[in-house]
Amino acid sequence: MANIASNIPEKTIERLSEYRRTLIKCHAQGITHIFSHVLAGMHGITAVQVRRDLMLIGFSSDTKKGYDVKVLIDFIDNILYSEQPMNMAIIGMGHLGQAVTRYFNGKGLKLRITAAFDIDPQKVGSMVDNIPCYHIDEFEQRVDELDISIVIVTSPTSAAAALVLPIINAGIKGVLNFTSAPLNFPQGIVVENYDITTLLEKVAYFVKVAEDNS
Repeated sequence: MANIASNIPEKTIERLSEYRRTLIKCHAQGITHIFSHVLAGMHGITAVQVRRDLMLIGFSSDTKKGYDVKVLIDFIDNILYSEQPMNMAIIGMGHLGQAVTRYFNGKGLKLRITAAFDIDPQKVGSMVDNIPCYHIDEFEQRVDELDISIVIVTSPTSAAAALVLPIINAGIKGVLNFTSAPLNFPQGIVVENYDITTLLEKVAYFVKVAEDNS
């Protein structure tokens, strides 16, 4: 499984995550098996793509009944996650930080936000959305104590660059950056820069093109 998991393309990983969420909903509805064309239809892709993705991770279906939903959920879990839940921290507990915290901690993922960091005296030392909030100066210490592997950055963009060195020094392995400042880390730290403004402008551009061509 380890060799398979280390050679999966990024886009396939994204689709596996999406399949997993859909399968969990199906399982909750009492659906025990699902065909590739049904799963594909739920995601707006082809059945060939679904079968290719699942063959890549070594999972096959029963030709008569389709994929076993529960078994496939567990199989994808083993691909995406470590055996133990991964602890995450969030830096910046403004409106976005609190919204992201509520979203992740309500999804039943094997990823959990266990600490928050801020500089606001009204938040530091308190529980924010049931998560203990520490001063950013305590970051390295708390990361070690709480065995945190992943950090979500929702701080003001102007403060983001100053977080790079503490994140490196703390031994963080992955960063999800919601600010508009691209954060550059050395090789070995996985980084996803998620700039909402850029994504919205991308959508606006294609809407404009569609309107101009209509």
